[in-house]
Amino acid sequence: MGTYSEKLEEIKKLVGRLQQETPKQMSAFSQFMLNVEKPGAVDGKTKELINVALAIAAQCEWCIALHVKGALTNGASKEEIIDAAMQAVLMHGGPALMYMIPVEKALDEFAGN
Repeated sequence: MGTYSEKLEEIKKLVGRLQQETPKQMSAFSQFMLNVEKPGAVDGKTKELINVALAIAAQCEWCIALHVKGALTNGASKEEIIDAAMQAVLMHGGPALMYMIPVEKALDEFAGN
């Protein structure tokens, strides 16, 4: 399982290995990431809060570690991070509930109800 600091170290090792194995792809991804994360119409703190919510919705513990740390580094408070996280709970919960419609349709079709 490990700590979230260990997860950050795992990210660092993965990225380092992939930079050696797939330098063109990682260079392109890194450049894209740097450009997207630059403050623009949305400041860095807000972008990291959005990333926290997206990491939760994507259920990625490594992303959660990276972006919670990033949010804190960019000046977000614990309360702001929790508030952003709750947006993911709200939004991920509702869409997940809606996916019960195709589940029911599949059950009706395959179970013959």
